[in-house]
Amino acid sequence: MENESRGTLYPARLPTLHRLAAPAEISGLVRWFWIPEWDIAPGRVSRQELLPFAACNLVVDPGFVGFSGPPTQRSFRDLEGRGWAVGALLRPAAVPYFVARPSEVRDTTAEFNAPDLRVAVTAAMTADRDGETYRGEAVSAFSAWIVENIGAPTPSGSIGNAMADLIDTDPSITRVEHIADRLSMSVRTVQRLAERYFGLPPLTLIRRRRLQEAAELLRTEPGTSVAAIASELGYADHAHLANEFRDALGFTASRYRRSNPGGRGF
Repeated sequence: MENESRGTLYPARLPTLHRLAAPAEISGLVRWFWIPEWDIAPGRVSRQELLPFAACNLVVDPGFVGFSGPPTQRSFRDLEGRGWAVGALLRPAAVPYFVARPSEVRDTTAEFNAPDLRVAVTAAMTADRDGETYRGEAVSAFSAWIVENIGAPTPSGSIGNAMADLIDTDPSITRVEHIADRLSMSVRTVQRLAERYFGLPPLTLIRRRRLQEAAELLRTEPGTSVAAIASELGYADHAHLANEFRDALGFTASRYRRSNPGGRGF
């Protein structure tokens, strides 16, 4: 499984969080499942701040199934009491099942009518078993619902997945033209794919990945200068990283680093 803290701005504040790989039969539809569990002392609130992945999510909690559209900015959730959630980070190929134009549901979460999914996942998460077992059963129940309701990725959806993989794993991808060249298609086709399967411009997808990586390096490598991080991630200069970081998160890279002393958060 990939680095579990990527996209999480303050990992030390997290409740228990598990990322579980999607079973092979749905790997073209779900990137992974994420399962937070929390038990916050009475009168306390735990704020979880994220620079989310540029993807949609389907989330189940005890009373709700929600579809979350593509995020454009830093987000947070305040946790209280005791609870859990089981979320599926959706691959681009899965998105058209839920929404025709994902750009119209940016930064929103709406109830999704899937009572059978909620019942099955809740039964697994509340079973009297050890954590590894009940989380695995929750993922199995979630996966079975996806197989039954969504089916296999379409050929076009698979191209959307390939674009996502390219952006997310190749640090040399810093411009939309790079995507077009690697996938042997026009820039306009790349833009249309991004509109249909992501709901975000392709340049936004590139920027999100680089900003997540920048935040990770700022937190975990306190001895590396911001200028060196900018160079490593392919920014033209230190100022470009600083400006994008501030615009997306609302504070400077230096302030973020100070708020995570020693890479451990506060």
